[in-house]
Amino acid sequence: METSTLNNTPPGTVYLVGGGPGDPELLTLKAARLLAAADVVVYDNLVSAAVLAHARADAEHIYVGKKAGNHALPQLDINKLLVTLALQGKQVVRLKGGDPYIFGRGGEEAETLRAANIPFEVVPGVTSAAGAAAYAGIPLTHREHAQSCFFVTGHLKDEGCKLDWPTLARPGQTLVIYMGLTSLPDISRELIAHGMDPATPAACVRRATLPDQQTLTGTIATLPQIVIDAGIKPPALLIIGGVVALHHKLDWFSERT
Repeated sequence: METSTLNNTPPGTVYLVGGGPGDPELLTLKAARLLAAADVVVYDNLVSAAVLAHARADAEHIYVGKKAGNHALPQLDINKLLVTLALQGKQVVRLKGGDPYIFGRGGEEAETLRAANIPFEVVPGVTSAAGAAAYAGIPLTHREHAQSCFFVTGHLKDEGCKLDWPTLARPGQTLVIYMGLTSLPDISRELIAHGMDPATPAACVRRATLPDQQTLTGTIATLPQIVIDAGIKPPALLIIGGVVALHHKLDWFSERT
């Protein structure tokens, strides 16, 4: 795709910025600097107000958040919006929760910007998995419990359960499932059916790193009902594996708050 700038105005740069998991103190220095300088901030649903507060006072804010079954703007339209804003010569921060390239659709946006010859940069952020695990007292890897870690999407509604269940069900690893709360009963059933011990520890972490963070623990067999009984709603992250058993010993965050 080839585009031309308006009135020969040089295009602005689009910065695909990771806003981290919620706690504003986990925002990177570079992300904070770019927010303070941007003309426009295009931000997602999972960006906390405290992170957004780092934006320049007179910057334009455009919300393009996605919730289950409710997208403020379809992804293709978001891609076009970023190009349009840059062609106006504006410096744009595309602010995402977590990290842009980990289930953040940052790769799709970067492809569109490259095709339109729009200069862009990617600013990594603390991904939700790292933030949730750290604040819940759950090491993602541990020599005695997990020698590998998988990040997978649990957004299975439209495509069915197409994950590599035999691989995910193996012992000695940690699974972090993004967007999996609604599909948790299906995930539990498939993992157990493909060999995972039903007693494998599992956790659900909601509003990770924020003052009202909730961490529920159980097993892969019991967690679906625990979540239902607690009335937990998305967004939340699922962590499955032996490392979850360390939660009660290493839970520094709830003790502090």
